[in-house]
Amino acid sequence: MNFTLTPEQQDFQSAVRRFSEKNLRAAAVERAHAKEYPWDVARAMGEQGLLGITIAEENGGIGGSLMDAVIAIETVASVCPRSADVIQAGNFGAIRVLAEYGTPFHKEKYLKPLLAGGALIAVGMTEPEAGSAVTELKTTATKDGKGWRINGSKIFTTHGPHADFILAYVRFGPGTQGIGSVLIETKGPGVQMGKRSAFMSDEEWVEIFFDNAYIPDEQLVLGEGGFKKQIAGFNVERIGNTARSLALGRYAYEEARSWAMQRKQFGRLLCEFQGLQWKFADMKIKLDAAQLLLYRAASNADTGFPSATETAIAKAYCNQIGFDVANDALQVMGGMGYSRESLVEYCVRRCRGWMIAGGSIEILKNRIAEGIFDRSFPQRPPQP
Repeated sequence: MNFTLTPEQQDFQSAVRRFSEKNLRAAAVERAHAKEYPWDVARAMGEQGLLGITIAEENGGIGGSLMDAVIAIETVASVCPRSADVIQAGNFGAIRVLAEYGTPFHKEKYLKPLLAGGALIAVGMTEPEAGSAVTELKTTATKDGKGWRINGSKIFTTHGPHADFILAYVRFGPGTQGIGSVLIETKGPGVQMGKRSAFMSDEEWVEIFFDNAYIPDEQLVLGEGGFKKQIAGFNVERIGNTARSLALGRYAYEEARSWAMQRKQFGRLLCEFQGLQWKFADMKIKLDAAQLLLYRAASNADTGFPSATETAIAKAYCNQIGFDVANDALQVMGGMGYSRESLVEYCVRRCRGWMIAGGSIEILKNRIAEGIFDRSFPQRPPQP
């Protein structure tokens, strides 16, 4: 069993680092606090081939592995944490579902601009009454001639205010088997955006309303019975969430480590105090352990979809460790860590959100328990 990157992966990592240092480092702090999506970064990454890393060459990608995409997100985040969001959007989740299950029409009209960094896709999953219980979604798709009428709403949609189109989970019929997905253009008729709101991370979201929005048959991605395929794709999105949590925790750790080697108190460098030495040792142990779980989930998936259990274990642990390490790093740096002059406080706020988004830690532990006992544990009360 080899725990080191292959020579090819090391070369790829070095190339991504050179790109990041040249194009991303200078404006990293300003970019983190900007409200708009970093389109300049997306276009540059599209030209560099950093979008669609895991997508087959015949579909416009480079045909790499999920591990390659994880390496990219980690390397970019080590230089510019905000730009890791662009790697996420261009390699994980909805874009993978589109590449895997989309038609030639989808790939030409929607996938091509995504891979060029000229468009953005969002996943429309969460609803006012359907968060962790996603199968209780109420947004409907009703047949109307050669198309469908969509009615309902979505909330907490990542990139919602900036997305050009949404891969929306909709209900064609009753039960889990009645759930599928459609592509909805955000500027299309019947689509309305609510007022912008902001998370603690400053990332903005809007409630998206579908009022009898019409889409042609060509924009159907997965019909009835497509829910399991969509969730398999969502596990890839969770890998991206996991990688960013860990990467931002490591970014904060490196900032605090550098600070501890130059900042003095009581006439001594911070790194000379045993209390801080132990804190850094604990942070290092946690980061390394979390990285092994992330790499297991990503490498075992190869170019396919990852194991649900391995993904849940990696995400639950990396979410917690990313936040804990970033928070400890902030404490080490004191006022500077708490200040927006550094990105440590930004890493704390972003990592906290990922403990909720993409499957909360508590829900993930439920899924892990199902794997342990080889049975499901429904959260709904028993029916009479």
